[in-house]
Amino acid sequence: MERNVLGGELIGCSVDPLTGWFRDGTCRTGPDDHGSHTICAVVTAEFLDHQRRIGNDLSTPRPAFGFPGLQPGDRWCVTAPNWLRAHRDGAGAPVVLAATNAKVLELVPIEILHEHAVDVPDDVRDLES
Repeated sequence: MERNVLGGELIGCSVDPLTGWFRDGTCRTGPDDHGSHTICAVVTAEFLDHQRRIGNDLSTPRPAFGFPGLQPGDRWCVTAPNWLRAHRDGAGAPVVLAATNAKVLELVPIEILHEHAVDVPDDVRDLES
């Protein structure tokens, strides 16, 4: 069983859209996950725009891969390096700590994750700024 950054059992991140390196809804990881898809982010328009600018387009649907494209408010297991780069560039997305894999602590300090910790709001339009 993989643990979250709080030391508890890793909970699910999203099943709609279905996320995770293993496409099982969790931010579990394994030896072949070289990008470390370990941060459960609640994506914002700013974060999605940042990712597109660095060559990681998460908004465009890719039907051939079963990828619907993300919208602000969606939860997604993002790669630790890309999330950290967004944070450093002032575009870090909110993070669901209980669904974020403890493996990420090898790259991202817990203090930075706490700065972005969030519960998903009832109205996701609050995240569209």
